[in-house]
Amino acid sequence: MKGLIKKDILMAKSNLKVLMIIFIVFGLMSFSGNDNSNFAFIPSFLSIVIMMSTFSYDEFNKSNQFISTLPNGRKNYVLAKYISTLIVLLVSIFMTAILLIIFSLATNTMNFFEIINIIFGCIIGIIFVLCFFYPFIFKFGIEKSRIILFILAFGITGLGGILMKSNFSVTIPKALIDFFNNYYFAIFTVITLGLLFISYKISEAIYLKKEL
Repeated sequence: MKGLIKKDILMAKSNLKVLMIIFIVFGLMSFSGNDNSNFAFIPSFLSIVIMMSTFSYDEFNKSNQFISTLPNGRKNYVLAKYISTLIVLLVSIFMTAILLIIFSLATNTMNFFEIINIIFGCIIGIIFVLCFFYPFIFKFGIEKSRIILFILAFGITGLGGILMKSNFSVTIPKALIDFFNNYYFAIFTVITLGLLFISYKISEAIYLKKEL
C-alpha cells in the first residue's frame, strides 16, 4: 500500500512544478493589493488535476495491470489513489492557508474566521469533485471520463442558467436556515466524509469487476 501511494506521488512530482508556479502567481496577486480570496481554490483544484494525470501514466505504462495481479492488488490500487490524492490536496491546502495568512497580515483585508471559511470551502469543494470524478475514471478510464464530465458540467451549467432565468425560487423556513448557519461546519463535514466513503466503495466495486 505504501509503495502504491509513493508511486502516485512520485509520478505527480514532475507536474508539481506547475502547481508551484501557480502558488507563486497566486502569492504575487495577493500582494498586488486586491482581494484574491476568490482564487484560493485554484491551487487545490490543480493538485487534483495533477493527481488525475497519474491514471494516464498507469494506463500508458500498463502498471495497473501488473498491480492487479498482486494479492488484493485492485483494492489497494483504488485505496492508494484516494489516499495519495488526499495527501497532495492537504499539502496544497496547507500552502494556500499560509499564503492567505501572509496576505491577511500584509493587507489587513481578511480575518482569521474568513480564512478558515475559505480553506474549508476549498476542501469541501475539491473533495466533492474527487468523489464525483473518480468512479467515472475507474469505470471508463481517464480520457473518456474527461469527455463525460465536460458534457455533464456543460449540462449542469445550462440547467442552472435556465432555472435562474425562470425566476425559480424556494422558500426555506427560518428555523432551517438558523440551524444551517449554526452547524454548517459539522453538516458539510459529515456529508463530505460520507460521500468520500461512498465514492471509494463505488470505485472499488467497479474496479474489482473491470477487465483490464
